[in-house]
Order: sequence, then structure tokens, then C-alpha cells
Amino acid sequence: MAGFFSRLKEGLSRSNAQLSALFSKRLLDDATLEELEDELIAADLGPSVAERIISRFRDTSFGQQVTGEEIRNTLAAEVAKVLQPVAVPFTPDPGRKPHVVLVVGVNGTGKTTTIGKMAHLYREEGKSVMMVAGDTFRAAAVEQLQVWGERAGAEVIAGKPGADAAGLAYDGLKRATEKQTDILLVDTAGRLHNKSALMEELAKIIRVMKKFDPDAPHSVLLVLDATTGQNAIEQVRVFRELVDVTGLVVTKLDGSARGGIVVALAEQFKLPVHLVGVGEKAEDLRPFSAEDYARGLVGSALGEPEE
Repeated sequence: MAGFFSRLKEGLSRSNAQLSALFSKRLLDDATLEELEDELIAADLGPSVAERIISRFRDTSFGQQVTGEEIRNTLAAEVAKVLQPVAVPFTPDPGRKPHVVLVVGVNGTGKTTTIGKMAHLYREEGKSVMMVAGDTFRAAAVEQLQVWGERAGAEVIAGKPGADAAGLAYDGLKRATEKQTDILLVDTAGRLHNKSALMEELAKIIRVMKKFDPDAPHSVLLVLDATTGQNAIEQVRVFRELVDVTGLVVTKLDGSARGGIVVALAEQFKLPVHLVGVGEKAEDLRPFSAEDYARGLVGSALGEPEE
């Protein structure tokens, strides 16, 4: 995991640059607090989190001259406090072989790539992994997953373009059970513009898998693109209507994202954030850490982590 915090900090540079102008010695009066609150909202932390942070400053430091480091540390601590309850590692159930993970999200969020990276991550941990190329409407998605499968040493269950995704998921679950595979990752289509068709397809995949294993899927992970900002909130709402989302994976924290959106998601939905992605390489997807994320969002507050 060497260097991951550095890449995370770089990936959050847009938000950090927005906030850095506020980290100078100043009097915390009404004007300053209003400016800080505006910047926090602009960084996509959301109005309720911003209001709570400003209340903390007002209660503890109002009317005082404070240094930039004091502002930075308080802000980082408050952000970490919001994120800590949702920083939950994704831990497959060793009692299930396979632990079935249905991966959902709109097209363009990096869903298929994330599945490939997850396969790499868990193969590194010594787990056996199988993947189902269930986004059958995009030939590129199937080919992409097959490439990731070759890299990670993970079998990929795939069909022809337009193949029945539910049938593939059933075949994958049957084969993974026979092979006693640790984790089965099932890709899905993400055509959110046609919500009713998407709902029908996801429901069918789940229904067909339950014929083989009544408890499947055991996890449903929603992949979100951090660069979409507030749109990510709407995607969580929609997918929670479609399926029982159990956790989130946030991708594309590559310097263009306003990273505060993760804080807003944590505050509003309380869903576990299992993993974050900061780049295209396999090792750029790692477990989510509240403290590291808070440090990266506001700068090097709370001390630098060891890498």
C-alpha cells in the first residue's frame, strides 16, 4: 500500500486547493465563518455537515485569532468524525463459498474496472475470485473484465453480446459453488436513463440467483464516480429503490473531483464506504480510511500517516 496516501491526497487536491485559501491566521468572526461555510458547501460536503462544522468553530473559537493549522486540524477532526462510522472494510464471509457480490452503478462510473481491481485486491490476499461479465449490452465491458481476469488470475464467466445477464449470473454462481470459490463478483448494466428496464433486469438477476442460493447476493455494492458531485447522492437514492445496497465504492478521486461528496454521502445515507479508487492501476483501489481521507481533504492535518 506504499504511496497510497500520497495518491489519495493528490486525488483530493481540488478540494484542498479550494479550502487552502482559508487556512491563514485570521479572526473567526461572522464574515469569516460565513466564507468558510460557503467553501465547505462548494467542496460538496453538504449544508448539514458544513453547518455543524461552523457551529463547532463558533462554540470554541468565535472572536479569536486562530492559525491556519488550528482551522485545518479542527476541520479534519470534524470530517473524520462524520466518516468514521462508515469506514467499514469489505470482509467476505469465509463461511460462504462463494460470497456473492452484486456490483451496480450507472455506466461511466468505473464499475467494470472496479470489479477487476477488486479481483486483483482479493487475489493478493490469497482468496480465489470469479467474475461474471453481466453488463452484456456493452461488448467493451465484457472484454475489459476478461483482461482484468487474465491479470488477476480470476476466471470470468461471459457470453455473447446481449446474452441473458441473469442466466450468466446463475451459471457463475453454480460454477463458483462447485469450485468452492471465495468470492463471486457479478457485473451489471447501468442504463439509469431507462430506470424501469434496469429495475427489471436487476430484479431478474437476483431472483434467478436465489433459485440456487436463497441468500444470494450476500452483498450489493454501488460504485460511484466522485467527479459527478451531487449527482452521486441521487444515484444512491435511485439504486436503493432498485436493490438493497449494502455498501459503496467511490472511484475517480483523481484530482478533478470535489472529494467532500463522500462526507455528504456518509452524513445522509450512513452506508458503509468500503473502498476508494484514486487511479487506473490495480493498486489504486484500497480500503477506505476516515482519517486518511480527512487528512487528504484538508491537507496534512492530524499528522501524516505511515505508508
